[in-house]
Amino acid sequence: MLDITNVYKSFNIGTPVQKDALNGVNLHLDKGDFVTVIGGNGAGKSTMLNAIAGVFSVEKGNIKIDGHDVTREQEFKRAKYIGRVFQDPLKGTAGDMWIEENLALALRRGKRRSFSWGISSKEREMFVELLKGLDLGLESRLSAKVGLLSGGQRQALTLLMATIKEPKLLLLDEHTAALDPKTAKKVLDMTDEIISRSHLTTLMITHNMKDAIKYGNRLIMMDGGKIIYDVSGEEKKNLHVSDLLLKFEQASGGEFANDRMMLAK
Repeated sequence: MLDITNVYKSFNIGTPVQKDALNGVNLHLDKGDFVTVIGGNGAGKSTMLNAIAGVFSVEKGNIKIDGHDVTREQEFKRAKYIGRVFQDPLKGTAGDMWIEENLALALRRGKRRSFSWGISSKEREMFVELLKGLDLGLESRLSAKVGLLSGGQRQALTLLMATIKEPKLLLLDEHTAALDPKTAKKVLDMTDEIISRSHLTTLMITHNMKDAIKYGNRLIMMDGGKIIYDVSGEEKKNLHVSDLLLKFEQASGGEFANDRMMLAK
């Protein structure tokens, strides 16, 4: 479902502050893989997701989604393959639009526009059922502006919008980092349920090493713009945080130094 082959990306090329963010990244995901991604600050995690989504072009390498080469495609063209939830709950929704209007936009992702009633009664019934699954009381607030929702409600809605069309690939960029611990757990549990139910191929960046071990069938660790550790199956299930710290030191030759991730042990 995803093939990243020898991808390189640098910023501020040719200047004293040049940053080589991706250094020959290779990654293959089978359909239905749920991969958690960890690494220190500047490891290349978010840069990798942005490269996949087409936020910027890469200097070298290829990116394929479901066999389709998207390396040179613009971001809006890749949107038909990709669902994405950002760290900032405000990014994935339109705050001045109603809940049902946001869902309708998500439902039409990748479709040609036509002249018809904006939201059909059948679609509205579907939205109610989907929102009931969130257990946040939003099914009775279809005409409420999204900007009035809490951060957790808004992120849950964004998750629903990102998966309503069952994308080829779901990208989650620390999507619970801005939430309080209780809300973050609720959104993570929703995430796991939706991914499992629809067998979505997923990349999830997290700063919480326990969550990285708990969720998904595979874990990768990045450092210096490369994947330095890749584990799956029973080996992943049997991991402990201390194992990840040791693997990082062995693979990178240095001590893991990320205060936020260390506090999340």
